[in-house]
Amino acid sequence: MPRPPQSVKSDRYIGLDNDLFGGMTTIGKTIRDAQVFGLIEETETCEGWNLAGINALLDKVNAEWDKYGCLVSRLPKELFERHQRIHGEAVKKAKELGWDGDYETHSDT
Repeated sequence: MPRPPQSVKSDRYIGLDNDLFGGMTTIGKTIRDAQVFGLIEETETCEGWNLAGINALLDKVNAEWDKYGCLVSRLPKELFERHQRIHGEAVKKAKELGWDGDYETHSDT
């Protein structure tokens, strides 16, 4: 199976809109989680961000998840609903673009 395209060109993130299946990557999921937690605006795609900026955002997202034991079910109602909406819309868009989850479950080993 061919490898998915890279989410990063040189040292800059290509943005949710340009990422594999609308951001069905680790970076894309981190950005959506940052949107859920209000760390960035929901319209922010992080296009052009350098890797240090993405890593700093990941650290903030991880700190937020730690508050809830890294479980969606432990999110307060408002965050839970925002999570379901943001990630649900992303999955719908990805499926429309042909995503089926294979890249996440396939191993080259």
